[in-house]
Amino acid sequence: MNILILGSGGREHALAWAVKQNPKCDRLIVAPGNAGTATLAENADIDILDGATVVTFCEENAVDFVIIGPEAPLAAGVADACRAAGLLTFGPSAAAARLEASKAFTKDICDACGAPTAAWARFTEAASARAYVQAQGAPIVVKADGLAAGKGVVVAMTEAEALAALDEMFGGSLGAAGAEVVIEEFMAGEEASFFILTDGTTALPIGTAQDHKRAFDGDTGPNTGGMGAYSPAPVLTEAIQKQAMDEIVLPAIAEMARRGTPYQGVLYAGLMIQDGKARLVEYNCRFGDPEAQVLMMRLGAQALDLMHACAEGRLTGARVNWADDHALTVVMAAKGYPGAYAKGSEIRGLDRCPEDSRHMVFHAGTVETDGRILANGGRVLNVTARGDTLEDARNRAYAMIDHLRWPEGFCRSDIGWRALRK
Repeated sequence: MNILILGSGGREHALAWAVKQNPKCDRLIVAPGNAGTATLAENADIDILDGATVVTFCEENAVDFVIIGPEAPLAAGVADACRAAGLLTFGPSAAAARLEASKAFTKDICDACGAPTAAWARFTEAASARAYVQAQGAPIVVKADGLAAGKGVVVAMTEAEALAALDEMFGGSLGAAGAEVVIEEFMAGEEASFFILTDGTTALPIGTAQDHKRAFDGDTGPNTGGMGAYSPAPVLTEAIQKQAMDEIVLPAIAEMARRGTPYQGVLYAGLMIQDGKARLVEYNCRFGDPEAQVLMMRLGAQALDLMHACAEGRLTGARVNWADDHALTVVMAAKGYPGAYAKGSEIRGLDRCPEDSRHMVFHAGTVETDGRILANGGRVLNVTARGDTLEDARNRAYAMIDHLRWPEGFCRSDIGWRALRK
Protein backbone atom coordinates (compact mmCIF):
# COMPACT_ATOMS: atom_id res chain seq x y z
CA MET A 1 0.00 0.00 0.00
CA ASN A 2 0.92 3.62 -0.54
CA ILE A 3 0.17 5.36 2.76
CA LEU A 4 -0.20 9.03 3.66
CA ILE A 5 0.05 10.18 7.28
CA LEU A 6 -1.14 13.71 8.00
CA GLY A 7 0.65 15.70 10.71
CA SER A 8 4.03 17.02 11.76
CA GLY A 9 4.55 16.09 15.41
CA GLY A 10 6.01 13.35 17.54
CA ARG A 11 2.79 11.38 17.23
CA GLU A 12 3.12 11.28 13.46
CA HIS A 13 6.80 10.31 13.59
CA ALA A 14 5.85 7.44 15.91
CA LEU A 15 2.99 6.37 13.64
CA ALA A 16 5.31 6.48 10.62
CA TRP A 17 7.96 4.44 12.47
CA ALA A 18 5.44 1.70 13.30
CA VAL A 19 3.78 1.70 9.87
CA LYS A 20 7.13 1.53 8.06
CA GLN A 21 7.94 -1.76 9.81
CA ASN A 22 4.94 -3.49 8.23
CA PRO A 23 5.67 -5.22 4.87
CA LYS A 24 2.26 -4.04 3.62
CA CYS A 25 3.68 -0.51 3.45
CA ASP A 26 5.22 0.13 0.03
CA ARG A 27 5.48 3.91 -0.08
CA LEU A 28 5.12 6.16 2.97
CA ILE A 29 4.45 9.91 2.82
CA VAL A 30 4.07 12.25 5.80
CA ALA A 31 2.53 15.68 5.31
CA PRO A 32 4.02 18.01 6.26
CA GLY A 33 6.27 15.90 8.51
CA ASN A 34 9.44 17.00 10.29
CA ALA A 35 13.17 16.29 10.31
CA GLY A 36 12.57 12.89 11.91
CA THR A 37 9.92 11.65 9.48
CA ALA A 38 12.19 12.67 6.60
CA THR A 39 14.59 9.86 7.58
CA LEU A 40 12.03 7.10 6.98
CA ALA A 41 9.38 8.59 4.69
CA GLU A 42 8.83 11.29 2.07
CA ASN A 43 7.73 14.62 3.50
CA ALA A 44 5.13 16.58 1.53
CA ASP A 45 4.42 20.25 2.13
CA ILE A 46 0.65 20.51 1.66
CA ASP A 47 -2.19 22.18 3.57
CA ILE A 48 -3.56 19.31 5.66
CA LEU A 49 -6.58 21.35 6.78
CA ASP A 50 -7.87 21.59 3.20
CA GLY A 51 -9.72 18.42 2.26
CA ALA A 52 -9.68 19.16 -1.48
CA THR A 53 -5.91 19.67 -1.43
CA VAL A 54 -5.39 16.38 0.43
CA VAL A 55 -7.65 14.50 -1.98
CA THR A 56 -5.86 15.90 -5.04
CA PHE A 57 -2.49 14.98 -3.56
CA CYS A 58 -3.71 11.43 -2.89
CA GLU A 59 -4.99 11.05 -6.44
CA GLU A 60 -1.75 12.35 -7.91
CA ASN A 61 0.35 10.03 -5.74
CA ALA A 62 -1.79 6.87 -5.91
CA VAL A 63 -2.34 6.87 -2.15
CA ASP A 64 -4.26 3.81 -0.93
CA PHE A 65 -4.69 4.64 2.76
CA VAL A 66 -4.86 7.94 4.66
CA ILE A 67 -4.07 8.08 8.38
CA ILE A 68 -5.03 11.39 10.00
CA GLY A 69 -2.86 12.19 13.02
CA PRO A 70 -3.94 15.51 14.63
CA GLU A 71 -7.37 16.73 15.68
CA ALA A 72 -7.48 19.91 13.56
CA PRO A 73 -7.85 18.18 10.13
CA LEU A 74 -10.49 15.88 11.61
CA ALA A 75 -12.51 18.82 12.94
CA ALA A 76 -12.08 20.50 9.55
CA GLY A 77 -13.70 17.54 7.77
CA VAL A 78 -10.65 16.18 5.97
CA ALA A 79 -11.71 12.59 6.69
CA ASP A 80 -15.11 13.33 5.14
CA ALA A 81 -13.48 14.73 1.99
CA CYS A 82 -11.20 11.71 1.67
CA ARG A 83 -14.03 9.21 2.11
CA ALA A 84 -16.23 11.10 -0.35
CA ALA A 85 -13.42 10.68 -2.90
CA GLY A 86 -13.31 6.93 -2.26
CA LEU A 87 -10.10 6.96 -0.22
CA LEU A 88 -9.71 4.46 2.61
CA THR A 89 -9.31 6.68 5.66
CA PHE A 90 -8.48 6.24 9.34
CA GLY A 91 -10.09 8.94 11.46
CA PRO A 92 -13.59 10.12 12.39
CA SER A 93 -15.87 12.41 10.42
CA ALA A 94 -16.12 16.06 11.44
CA ALA A 95 -19.48 15.29 13.06
CA ALA A 96 -17.98 12.47 15.13
CA ALA A 97 -14.83 14.49 15.91
CA ARG A 98 -17.04 16.87 17.89
CA LEU A 99 -16.30 14.49 20.77
CA GLU A 100 -13.03 16.39 20.99
CA ALA A 101 -13.85 19.62 19.21
CA SER A 102 -16.62 20.53 21.68
CA LYS A 103 -16.44 19.85 25.41
CA ALA A 104 -20.16 20.63 25.73
CA PHE A 105 -21.02 18.11 23.01
CA THR A 106 -19.12 15.39 24.89
CA LYS A 107 -21.00 16.25 28.08
CA ASP A 108 -24.29 16.00 26.18
CA ILE A 109 -23.29 12.54 24.95
CA CYS A 110 -22.40 11.48 28.52
CA ASP A 111 -25.75 12.74 29.80
CA ALA A 112 -27.62 10.96 27.00
CA CYS A 113 -25.97 7.58 27.63
CA GLY A 114 -25.54 7.82 31.40
CA ALA A 115 -21.74 7.75 31.36
CA PRO A 116 -20.12 8.74 34.67
CA THR A 117 -18.39 12.12 34.43
CA ALA A 118 -18.05 15.38 36.37
CA ALA A 119 -21.06 17.59 37.02
CA TRP A 120 -20.99 20.51 34.61
CA ALA A 121 -22.54 23.65 33.17
CA ARG A 122 -22.01 25.61 29.93
CA PHE A 123 -21.76 29.37 29.51
CA THR A 124 -21.55 31.79 26.61
CA GLU A 125 -20.93 34.98 28.58
CA ALA A 126 -18.67 35.91 31.45
CA ALA A 127 -21.08 37.30 34.07
CA SER A 128 -23.11 34.13 34.56
CA ALA A 129 -19.97 31.99 34.42
CA ARG A 130 -18.34 34.10 37.14
CA ALA A 131 -21.47 33.87 39.28
CA TYR A 132 -21.47 30.08 38.89
CA VAL A 133 -17.83 29.82 40.00
CA GLN A 134 -18.52 32.03 43.01
CA ALA A 135 -21.50 29.86 43.94
CA GLN A 136 -19.64 26.57 43.52
CA GLY A 137 -16.28 27.57 45.00
CA ALA A 138 -12.92 25.93 44.33
CA PRO A 139 -11.28 23.66 43.32
CA ILE A 140 -13.11 23.76 40.02
CA VAL A 141 -12.24 23.12 36.34
CA VAL A 142 -12.67 25.69 33.56
CA LYS A 143 -12.56 24.46 29.95
CA ALA A 144 -12.74 26.29 26.66
CA ASP A 145 -15.38 24.47 24.64
CA GLY A 146 -13.38 24.33 21.39
CA LEU A 147 -9.98 23.10 20.27
CA ALA A 148 -7.20 25.05 21.99
CA ALA A 149 -4.06 22.98 21.30
CA GLY A 150 -3.94 21.61 24.84
CA LYS A 151 -4.15 25.08 26.42
CA GLY A 152 -7.89 25.31 27.02
CA VAL A 153 -8.19 23.58 30.40
CA VAL A 154 -7.52 25.24 33.75
CA VAL A 155 -7.70 23.18 36.92
CA ALA A 156 -8.29 26.06 39.32
CA MET A 157 -7.40 25.36 42.93
CA THR A 158 -8.68 28.78 43.99
CA GLU A 159 -11.68 30.86 43.04
CA ALA A 160 -9.36 33.64 41.86
CA GLU A 161 -7.64 31.25 39.42
CA ALA A 162 -10.98 30.20 37.99
CA LEU A 163 -12.19 33.77 37.56
CA ALA A 164 -8.90 34.74 35.88
CA ALA A 165 -9.28 31.80 33.48
CA LEU A 166 -12.79 32.95 32.59
CA ASP A 167 -11.57 36.49 31.97
CA GLU A 168 -8.86 35.18 29.62
CA MET A 169 -11.13 32.84 27.69
CA PHE A 170 -14.01 35.28 27.28
CA GLY A 171 -11.45 38.00 26.64
CA GLY A 172 -10.40 36.23 23.44
CA SER A 173 -7.05 34.71 24.43
CA LEU A 174 -8.07 31.42 22.79
CA GLY A 175 -10.02 32.90 19.91
CA ALA A 176 -13.20 31.11 18.90
CA ALA A 177 -12.31 28.12 21.10
CA GLY A 178 -13.12 30.18 24.20
CA ALA A 179 -16.39 31.71 22.97
CA GLU A 180 -18.23 29.04 24.97
CA VAL A 181 -16.93 27.70 28.27
CA VAL A 182 -17.67 24.53 30.22
CA ILE A 183 -17.22 24.60 33.99
CA GLU A 184 -16.86 21.26 35.72
CA GLU A 185 -16.74 19.76 39.15
CA PHE A 186 -13.17 19.03 40.24
CA MET A 187 -12.56 15.27 40.20
CA ALA A 188 -9.98 13.86 42.58
CA GLY A 189 -8.06 10.70 41.77
CA GLU A 190 -5.44 9.46 39.32
CA GLU A 191 -5.74 10.27 35.62
CA ALA A 192 -4.89 7.82 32.86
CA SER A 193 -5.47 7.34 29.14
CA PHE A 194 -7.40 4.48 27.55
CA PHE A 195 -7.21 3.91 23.78
CA ILE A 196 -9.89 2.10 21.78
CA LEU A 197 -10.25 1.45 18.06
CA THR A 198 -13.80 1.41 16.77
CA ASP A 199 -15.28 1.00 13.31
CA GLY A 200 -18.58 2.46 14.48
CA THR A 201 -19.90 -0.81 15.83
CA THR A 202 -17.11 -3.00 17.18
CA ALA A 203 -14.73 -1.62 19.79
CA LEU A 204 -11.24 -2.97 20.45
CA PRO A 205 -9.13 -1.72 23.39
CA ILE A 206 -5.55 -1.24 22.17
CA GLY A 207 -3.66 0.04 25.18
CA THR A 208 -3.30 2.25 28.22
CA ALA A 209 -0.87 5.01 29.07
CA GLN A 210 -0.27 7.71 31.64
CA ASP A 211 0.99 11.14 30.72
CA HIS A 212 2.59 13.97 32.72
CA LYS A 213 0.91 17.30 32.05
CA ARG A 214 2.84 19.66 34.32
CA ALA A 215 6.02 21.24 33.01
CA PHE A 216 8.36 20.48 35.90
CA ASP A 217 9.40 17.69 38.27
CA GLY A 218 7.00 16.70 40.99
CA ASP A 219 4.03 17.64 38.81
CA THR A 220 4.63 21.35 39.35
CA GLY A 221 4.50 24.30 36.99
CA PRO A 222 2.02 25.12 34.23
CA ASN A 223 -0.01 22.58 32.28
CA THR A 224 1.47 21.53 28.94
CA GLY A 225 0.55 19.30 26.03
CA GLY A 226 2.47 16.54 27.84
CA MET A 227 6.04 16.21 29.11
CA GLY A 228 6.30 12.42 29.01
CA ALA A 229 4.30 9.21 29.18
CA TYR A 230 4.54 5.51 29.85
CA SER A 231 2.59 2.40 28.91
CA PRO A 232 0.92 0.38 30.30
CA ALA A 233 -0.72 2.41 33.07
CA PRO A 234 -0.90 0.20 36.20
CA VAL A 235 -3.85 2.19 37.58
CA LEU A 236 -5.99 0.99 34.66
CA THR A 237 -6.48 -2.55 35.91
CA GLU A 238 -8.43 -5.11 33.89
CA ALA A 239 -11.45 -4.54 36.14
CA ILE A 240 -11.36 -0.77 35.63
CA GLN A 241 -10.88 -1.17 31.88
CA LYS A 242 -13.99 -3.39 31.77
CA GLN A 243 -15.99 -0.86 33.80
CA ALA A 244 -14.82 1.95 31.50
CA MET A 245 -15.78 -0.02 28.40
CA ASP A 246 -19.19 -1.04 29.77
CA GLU A 247 -20.20 2.28 31.33
CA ILE A 248 -18.37 4.93 29.30
CA VAL A 249 -16.95 3.86 25.94
CA LEU A 250 -19.52 1.43 24.52
CA PRO A 251 -22.51 3.60 25.51
CA ALA A 252 -20.88 6.62 23.82
CA ILE A 253 -20.18 4.66 20.63
CA ALA A 254 -23.80 3.43 20.60
CA GLU A 255 -25.14 6.97 21.19
CA MET A 256 -23.02 8.35 18.34
CA ALA A 257 -24.37 5.65 16.01
CA ARG A 258 -27.94 6.32 17.20
CA ARG A 259 -27.50 9.97 16.22
CA GLY A 260 -26.42 8.99 12.70
CA THR A 261 -22.79 10.00 13.26
CA PRO A 262 -20.97 6.68 13.83
CA TYR A 263 -17.44 7.03 15.16
CA GLN A 264 -14.60 5.40 13.20
CA GLY A 265 -11.00 5.67 14.27
CA VAL A 266 -9.18 5.78 17.58
CA LEU A 267 -11.15 6.99 20.57
CA TYR A 268 -8.95 8.26 23.39
CA ALA A 269 -10.74 8.29 26.73
CA GLY A 270 -9.10 10.39 29.42
CA LEU A 271 -10.22 8.82 32.68
CA MET A 272 -10.09 9.81 36.35
CA ILE A 273 -9.81 6.80 38.62
CA GLN A 274 -10.78 6.89 42.26
CA ASP A 275 -11.80 4.05 44.59
CA GLY A 276 -11.56 1.50 41.79
CA LYS A 277 -13.96 3.32 39.44
CA ALA A 278 -13.37 5.45 36.35
CA ARG A 279 -15.14 8.63 35.32
CA LEU A 280 -14.65 10.37 31.98
CA VAL A 281 -12.50 13.49 31.95
CA GLU A 282 -12.55 14.00 28.17
CA TYR A 283 -12.56 12.29 24.81
CA ASN A 284 -9.97 12.92 22.13
CA CYS A 285 -10.49 11.81 18.54
CA ARG A 286 -6.85 10.87 17.81
CA PHE A 287 -3.88 9.18 19.42
CA GLY A 288 -2.50 11.23 22.28
CA ASP A 289 0.82 12.98 22.05
CA PRO A 290 3.11 11.82 23.73
CA GLU A 291 1.03 8.68 24.47
CA ALA A 292 1.20 7.58 20.83
CA GLN A 293 4.95 7.33 21.11
CA VAL A 294 4.84 4.68 23.84
CA LEU A 295 1.91 2.84 22.25
CA MET A 296 3.61 2.65 18.86
CA MET A 297 6.88 1.56 20.47
CA ARG A 298 5.01 -1.40 21.98
CA LEU A 299 2.69 -2.17 19.04
CA GLY A 300 5.22 -1.98 16.21
CA ALA A 301 4.16 -3.25 12.78
CA GLN A 302 0.76 -4.53 13.95
CA ALA A 303 -0.37 -0.90 14.39
CA LEU A 304 -0.89 -0.67 10.61
CA ASP A 305 -2.89 -3.92 10.50
CA LEU A 306 -5.14 -2.69 13.31
CA MET A 307 -5.75 0.76 11.79
CA HIS A 308 -6.37 -0.81 8.37
CA ALA A 309 -8.90 -3.25 9.84
CA CYS A 310 -10.60 -0.36 11.63
CA ALA A 311 -10.88 1.70 8.44
CA GLU A 312 -12.30 -1.25 6.51
CA GLY A 313 -14.81 -2.19 9.24
CA ARG A 314 -13.05 -5.49 10.02
CA LEU A 315 -12.47 -5.12 13.76
CA THR A 316 -14.69 -8.07 14.66
CA GLY A 317 -12.26 -10.82 15.58
CA ALA A 318 -9.22 -8.52 15.52
CA ARG A 319 -6.85 -8.76 18.46
CA VAL A 320 -3.81 -6.99 19.81
CA ASN A 321 -0.71 -9.07 20.46
CA TRP A 322 0.95 -7.49 23.47
CA ALA A 323 4.38 -8.40 24.72
CA ASP A 324 4.87 -8.29 28.48
CA ASP A 325 6.85 -5.08 28.21
CA HIS A 326 6.85 -1.37 29.05
CA ALA A 327 7.65 1.82 27.16
CA LEU A 328 8.46 5.31 28.40
CA THR A 329 8.98 8.59 26.58
CA VAL A 330 10.55 11.81 27.85
CA VAL A 331 9.67 15.06 26.10
CA MET A 332 12.48 17.52 25.53
CA ALA A 333 11.08 21.01 25.17
CA ALA A 334 12.47 24.43 24.38
CA LYS A 335 13.20 26.53 27.46
CA GLY A 336 10.24 28.79 28.14
CA TYR A 337 7.63 26.25 26.98
CA PRO A 338 4.64 26.29 27.43
CA GLY A 339 5.12 30.06 27.36
CA ALA A 340 7.33 32.01 24.97
CA TYR A 341 10.34 30.17 23.58
CA ALA A 342 12.98 30.68 20.90
CA LYS A 343 13.31 28.65 17.71
CA GLY A 344 16.41 27.81 15.71
CA SER A 345 18.81 26.36 18.30
CA GLU A 346 20.86 23.38 17.15
CA ILE A 347 20.45 19.92 18.70
CA ARG A 348 23.60 17.83 18.77
CA GLY A 349 24.23 14.23 19.73
CA LEU A 350 21.26 12.62 17.99
CA ASP A 351 23.69 10.43 16.01
CA ARG A 352 24.86 8.90 19.32
CA CYS A 353 21.36 7.68 20.23
CA PRO A 354 20.50 4.11 19.19
CA GLU A 355 17.56 3.53 16.85
CA ASP A 356 16.08 0.05 17.13
CA SER A 357 13.04 -1.77 18.51
CA ARG A 358 13.89 -0.59 22.03
CA HIS A 359 15.20 2.92 21.43
CA MET A 360 13.92 5.81 19.30
CA VAL A 361 14.09 9.56 19.38
CA PHE A 362 10.83 10.70 17.82
CA HIS A 363 10.97 14.24 16.46
CA ALA A 364 8.17 16.66 17.25
CA GLY A 365 9.21 20.25 16.56
CA THR A 366 12.34 19.96 14.41
CA VAL A 367 13.61 21.08 11.04
CA GLU A 368 16.78 20.16 9.13
CA THR A 369 18.84 23.05 7.76
CA ASP A 370 22.21 22.49 6.05
CA GLY A 371 22.57 19.10 7.68
CA ARG A 372 21.84 20.44 11.17
CA ILE A 373 18.79 19.56 13.26
CA LEU A 374 17.21 22.71 14.66
CA ALA A 375 14.45 23.19 17.23
CA ASN A 376 11.30 24.47 15.58
CA GLY A 377 8.63 24.24 18.25
CA GLY A 378 7.82 24.05 21.95
CA ARG A 379 7.90 20.29 22.40
CA VAL A 380 10.84 19.26 20.25
CA LEU A 381 11.92 15.64 20.85
CA ASN A 382 10.37 12.50 22.37
CA VAL A 383 13.14 10.29 23.70
CA THR A 384 11.49 6.88 23.86
CA ALA A 385 12.58 3.46 25.10
CA ARG A 386 11.11 0.04 25.68
CA GLY A 387 12.12 -2.38 28.41
CA ASP A 388 11.15 -5.55 30.24
CA THR A 389 10.19 -3.38 33.21
CA LEU A 390 9.20 0.26 33.50
CA GLU A 391 12.41 0.97 35.38
CA ASP A 392 14.41 -0.57 32.52
CA ALA A 393 12.54 1.58 29.97
CA ARG A 394 13.10 4.71 32.06
CA ASN A 395 16.83 4.03 32.44
CA ARG A 396 17.22 3.48 28.69
CA ALA A 397 15.38 6.72 27.85
CA TYR A 398 17.39 8.88 30.23
CA ALA A 399 20.63 7.25 29.05
CA MET A 400 19.80 8.49 25.54
CA ILE A 401 19.13 11.99 26.87
CA ASP A 402 22.64 11.96 28.34
CA HIS A 403 23.96 11.75 24.75
CA LEU A 404 22.15 14.91 23.64
CA ARG A 405 23.69 18.34 23.64
CA TRP A 406 20.99 20.98 23.58
CA PRO A 407 21.47 23.66 26.26
CA GLU A 408 18.41 25.56 25.03
CA GLY A 409 16.15 22.62 25.94
CA PHE A 410 14.87 21.02 29.12
CA CYS A 411 13.02 17.92 30.28
CA ARG A 412 11.54 16.45 33.43
CA SER A 413 13.75 14.01 35.31
CA ASP A 414 10.91 12.06 36.96
CA ILE A 415 8.81 10.61 34.14
CA GLY A 416 7.16 7.42 35.38
CA TRP A 417 7.43 8.35 39.07
CA ARG A 418 3.83 7.55 39.91
CA ALA A 419 4.05 3.94 38.74
CA LEU A 420 7.63 3.38 39.89
CA ARG A 421 6.86 4.33 43.48
CA LYS A 422 4.28 1.55 43.80
